[in-house]
Amino acid sequence: MKYIMALDQGTTSSRCILFNKKGEIKSVSQREFPQIYPKPGWVEHDPMEIWSTQASVAIEAMAKIGAKAENIAGIGITNQRETTVVWNKKTGEPVYNAIVWQCRRTAPIIDAIPADMQKKIRQRTGLIPDAYFSASKIQWILDNVKGARAAAEAGDLLFGTIDTWLMWKLSGGTIHATDYTNASRTMLFDIRKLRWDKEILEYFRIPESMLPEVHPSGYLFGYADPFIVNGEIPIAGVAGDQQSSLFGLCGFHKGDVKNTYGTGCFLLMNTGEKAIRSKNGLLTTIAAGRSEKVDYVLEGSIFIGGAVIQWLRDEMEVVRKASASEKSAEAVADTLGAYFVPAFTGLGAPYWDQDARGTLVGITRGFNKNNLSRACLESIAYQTHDVIRAMEADAGCPLNSLKVDGGASHNNLLMQFQSDIVDTVIERPKMVETTALGAAYLAGLTTGYWKNEEELINNQKTDRIFKPVMEKKEREERIKGWNRAVKTAEFWAKNKE
Repeated sequence: MKYIMALDQGTTSSRCILFNKKGEIKSVSQREFPQIYPKPGWVEHDPMEIWSTQASVAIEAMAKIGAKAENIAGIGITNQRETTVVWNKKTGEPVYNAIVWQCRRTAPIIDAIPADMQKKIRQRTGLIPDAYFSASKIQWILDNVKGARAAAEAGDLLFGTIDTWLMWKLSGGTIHATDYTNASRTMLFDIRKLRWDKEILEYFRIPESMLPEVHPSGYLFGYADPFIVNGEIPIAGVAGDQQSSLFGLCGFHKGDVKNTYGTGCFLLMNTGEKAIRSKNGLLTTIAAGRSEKVDYVLEGSIFIGGAVIQWLRDEMEVVRKASASEKSAEAVADTLGAYFVPAFTGLGAPYWDQDARGTLVGITRGFNKNNLSRACLESIAYQTHDVIRAMEADAGCPLNSLKVDGGASHNNLLMQFQSDIVDTVIERPKMVETTALGAAYLAGLTTGYWKNEEELINNQKTDRIFKPVMEKKEREERIKGWNRAVKTAEFWAKNKE
């Protein structure tokens, strides 16, 4: 029996999943690792902890079903994006902890970027200049770690996002590479010319010698060191987590959209061969694929998705567990005309208003905790609606359907309301581990484990399809009310007198 191994390196844990030819999970192992918070707003990981947990779960997953190296047809890697590691290529030792995508320490570096350079960054990288991305994190390490800049300029230091770090370690230091999806999240990569941008590198004072080779997501990067996995296994697929999820959901065609309902929500629309510069606050990035001729995606991030259900449970104590939010919301027919805007940390796409704050409007005497549960769930759907409409406007085409994954996608009430508000069919797959599956599919196609994308589409099994039933007039009235609620949330912080 042959399997594909997916290494799924996330923000809080490392996992390994072995998939069979039908795309079914045959073995899984997972291990959490510590989060490091040196100062308020700073977030770090120990790169050696990331590597040790990822290596150990790979061995464990194989051991659980007695799989040997010869039973693994290929390895695919998917990872938390933007998180930055810098290490010495001679010793293999990191010069500093990994600076995590969530870390805000480099905000002053971003704030100091002049307008003309900000414009070039947007045009070439498809990103809005932000501390979220890797560029300013690399600069911070070179400027603040003793001896780092001199070592980098001498050609002794290497940079990588987590996929690159894992490939370096997994190959015994023979692979220093990344894929287009991860490169496109560094804020250093020209997504149209498909190369590192020398002018942006010069601005951030980053030597190009630090940077990895860049290849398609489906590519034979090299082989795992036999010392680590007891055999020479091809590393043949790499993609950042959100692009990997789109690939795992078989979002191969222009107009395909997926939404991951996690702590936040990540919406990606495949826009085909055209890199669209958003006019609505979305990011342009590269889709996972197997060709030098890439497809692009528009990406919209919602800060508070499933986190609003955690808030209901932990702060408000409306429900005892997150899954109970559906039952609570079903106990009432509607919200009695109320709206909840969960702008706890501002509003993300398409508003990008960091001053907006959480707002509950339109409540009457009969409003109770069940109405609140419903308003919270509906807020996730409304935010998704806003991003989808922005995507359609930018892309100039309607979405084909909405494919969903993530924890909150299991909530049937939310999914039905989402279908109603967006006025489209929603497909929820049986296989919810789509991020790991995407990496497995990339590796499997590259190694010939799967012959073509048609095989992957045939593997898909739908758990449930949700179809819109809401009348057009009611939909429009509800969206109109939501828009008023958002304006109230924005008004609150800006008008203090």
